[in-house]
Amino acid sequence: MGPKIATFLHEPSDTFSYVVADPDTGCAAVIDPALDYDPWEGRITAHAVGEIFLYLTNNNLKVQWLLETHLHNDHLTAADFLKRQFPTAKTAIGKGVRIIQKQCKLIYNLDDSFVADGSQFDHLFAGDEEFNIGNLTVQVLDTCGHTEDGITYVIGDAAFIGDTLFMPDYGTARCDFPGGDAAELYRSIQRLFELPDNTRLFMCHDYIVDGRKHMYQTTVGEEKSSNKHLHDGVSEEDFVEMRVARDATLDVPKLMIPSIQVNIRAGRLPPPEGNGVTYLKVPVTTL
Repeated sequence: MGPKIATFLHEPSDTFSYVVADPDTGCAAVIDPALDYDPWEGRITAHAVGEIFLYLTNNNLKVQWLLETHLHNDHLTAADFLKRQFPTAKTAIGKGVRIIQKQCKLIYNLDDSFVADGSQFDHLFAGDEEFNIGNLTVQVLDTCGHTEDGITYVIGDAAFIGDTLFMPDYGTARCDFPGGDAAELYRSIQRLFELPDNTRLFMCHDYIVDGRKHMYQTTVGEEKSSNKHLHDGVSEEDFVEMRVARDATLDVPKLMIPSIQVNIRAGRLPPPEGNGVTYLKVPVTTL
């Protein structure tokens, strides 16, 4: 029997989060949970992730993993919130997060109390690693390019691909964040295209095109045949040229500056300063 998958939409950031459960054992993982953050008031709330919490508790699920597909630049992860509710669950992300942490330590001028070694997470995945959710086997694929730490979780015929691809009518992820690389993204997508055509691809985001409703699932076959940026027949050279030109026109995500500072800490806020208040820095004319 395959995984039972529940989908949750965080509308302010167009983010999809997933609960993946093993029907046989009741063990579960949460993938890419999001917090609500008001940048004008500096207010964090847990409305969206509260829905996930209720789903987990109402279904008596045993949370083993809190999984990130990459270090998000557009929302604050709710991994630490859920970790406090389910202390035995392990937080995990790709091993490339250490590279991003080192870059961000310089960008935000963090002191030595922040160690850029990935130790804020319980586990760092390498490509081709395998682990279990109950009796379900999960294969980890290295899908960098959008970010240095991008990974995909393949569970049976389902793959949770982060920002590697979007729905076919929207295309592919930007590669202009620190450590991003369009050529690497091209090769990562080719790795996904090697999966069977009927493999279900679960999006981390869907940015609505032409007024349609949010969509969170497509297939390898559909992406190969009709992705507007990278379908069968598009060369690496042409893709990189397109991606670099397009990225040069894009604005910085609204929540990039606060979200990175939290997400490099696996969802924890920076430590309080001497007055007991926690602050998020804004580097001026840096990003």
